[in-house]
Order: sequence, then C-alpha cells, then structure tokens
Amino acid sequence: MKTLSFPGLVAIALFVNASQSVAQEWKSGVEWQEPPLVTPGATDNAPPSDAVVLFDGRNLDAWENGDKWLIENGVATANQSAITTRQRFGDIQLHLEWSAPTEIRGEGQGRGNSGCYLMGLYEVQILDSFRNQTYFDGQAGSIYKQTPPLANAMRKPGEWNTYQIIFNAPQFRGNGDVNRPAYVTLIQNGILLLNNFELHGPTSYTEAPHYKPHAETGPISLQFHGDAVRFRNIWLRELKPAVGRRVSPPFNLPMPPKPGESGTGSQKPADEAQPGKSGNTNSQTDAKPTTAGSKN
Repeated sequence: MKTLSFPGLVAIALFVNASQSVAQEWKSGVEWQEPPLVTPGATDNAPPSDAVVLFDGRNLDAWENGDKWLIENGVATANQSAITTRQRFGDIQLHLEWSAPTEIRGEGQGRGNSGCYLMGLYEVQILDSFRNQTYFDGQAGSIYKQTPPLANAMRKPGEWNTYQIIFNAPQFRGNGDVNRPAYVTLIQNGILLLNNFELHGPTSYTEAPHYKPHAETGPISLQFHGDAVRFRNIWLRELKPAVGRRVSPPFNLPMPPKPGESGTGSQKPADEAQPGKSGNTNSQTDAKPTTAGSKN
C-alpha cells in the first residue's frame, strides 16, 4: 500500500479545515445616515430635484451683470462683460451646455473663446477647438495653463457641447497652508476629459499658479472674451459628504446555520456577537464623514 508523503498530508488537512470553516460577514461598525432622496430630471440634461438652477432659458437673474447678455429662444449669448453668480458654492456638480458661434472667425485663442471659473478663480477653458490649433493647455476642456484635456471631444461650431464638472474646493489650515488642494473632473459630451485633476492654484495669464487662502465658497463666473459664445441649461448640485457614526470597531458577524444543520451551541446570537451592542455607549464615537473627491 502506498503511503502519503508529509506534504500530501498537510495539503489534505488544509483542505478539510477550509471546507469546515464558516464564512463570516464583515461589518464596518459605522451606522450611516440614509442618503437623501433625489429625483432625477426627465432627461440626463434636466436638473434633478435638488439642483440650483442658474439659467433655465428665461432670465439671468441669478447672475450679476446678467442683464448685459442677450437672451433669445432660451439661449444666453455672451456680451459686454463676464457674469458671476450671486450665490457662492463649494463642492459642486455643475452642468452647462455651450456652443461656439456657427460662423467661424479668427483662430487659436481668438475663436469661440470663453471660460467657466469655479469659485471665480479656477478656469475650465471654453474654446472652439474643432479643427482649431492652439496650445494644448488652452484648448477646450483644459484647466487653463495647467493641463490639457485627455481628449478633444468638440462638436462642430454651432452645435451644442455639454460640460459635466465635478469640483472639490480646496481646504486651508489655520496658518494658510493647503490642507487639501482643489480637484476637477470634467466630462464633455459623455467623454472623460479631466480625471480628478489636482489643481496647482487659481488661474492666471501672467503668473505661475499658486494657492492663497480664500473663503470656503465662491461664485461661478462665465467669461466674455469678445466672442458670441452661447449658453443654455445651467444648473448645479451642492455636494455634501456622507455622514456616519461609529458605534463599534469593525467586526465579523457569525453566519446562521444552514437549513438542516444544527448549531453547535457555542455561537452567541448575532446581537450579542456584535461589539457595541452590549448597551455600553461610552465607547461610541462619531465616524469621520467620507469626503467627496478626496484623493486616494
């Protein structure tokens, strides 16, 4: 009769032990608040129920200098000066639709030029980049003079482009140092152009970007650069982090016996097996909220 070697016996023992082990569900020990209910718009471009509508085609009352732009057939055309929201925002999801002039005039930065300034400081470039050569960190979808977009997703002049911008505002320590830089994600026409890009500071035409402490919120600004760039359907959602309360350290929850299997008698009921369920509330602490857009 052939005998098994020692490694063979070890392998069999490990297999038997694994087959007899009981899987246990892992729990974080955090009680999360229920996410708020948000009703989507009738289409993906329509504002959801929690949106702040900045332009719905009727007027620009939400903007300073909004009376200087031209409004016709639900479209606002840049004119005379920049416009700036009266309300200030921090972390946001911003939706805006824009179109370069149908008639092509000029080239490079002189063609269909505008810009969307987040907090009035950080520019996402708007430019007619359809078969229009310019420096890459100045074309549509770039963070002006900081990074080019990952792709050129422009539609033809006169056609509508959609920007979905996720912006996480910078945070500063008490001494003015940067605790968390600003981040931007941009999707143009369904194509990812900026992937959680870390901003180096506010936009400047003459200086290298660098941070200076500023308020936690700021306005949205749309630039007038001399071109009749058109806008419609502008809305945003203010982003708040998920909030939870730690009620215990992380733990594994014993799984109940399968039907037909008898318990060993050694397992405690699920409530008794969970740390923090014994009625002692002195060890309960609040969990740190998950911050949207934080860098991993």
